[in-house]
Amino acid sequence: MQELVDLKGYARVSDMAASLGLSRSAVSNTVRRLAKRGFVNYEKYRGFTLTAKGRAVANHVKVRHQTLTELLQLLGLSEETVKQEVEVVEHHLRPETLRVFSKLIHFWHNHPKQLQAFLRDGKSK
Repeated sequence: MQELVDLKGYARVSDMAASLGLSRSAVSNTVRRLAKRGFVNYEKYRGFTLTAKGRAVANHVKVRHQTLTELLQLLGLSEETVKQEVEVVEHHLRPETLRVFSKLIHFWHNHPKQLQAFLRDGKSK
């Protein structure tokens, strides 16, 4: 949703439906519920935008997705496996777990020899 809004400044129900492979009515119902909860600004038959609250949630989702993707890529998993695993796991992680993963990623970027040693040790067992 955020990507569509960032692209044009707004998103339409039909755009979301096409991008997600869902019916327009399903997306419309969801957008109305999000509007009632304060995540989007929505007018029927017009586009919608994210509120500040909606942008904060979308940013959190994006960071969570990026963190998991980067961790699994560093571990040497195939792109297809990374994509599938991230989709399954990302919604079940607690903030504490994400912070630890982020620290690990940062550590491995600053100490690439440690990452290589970890990867080598994993292959030898």
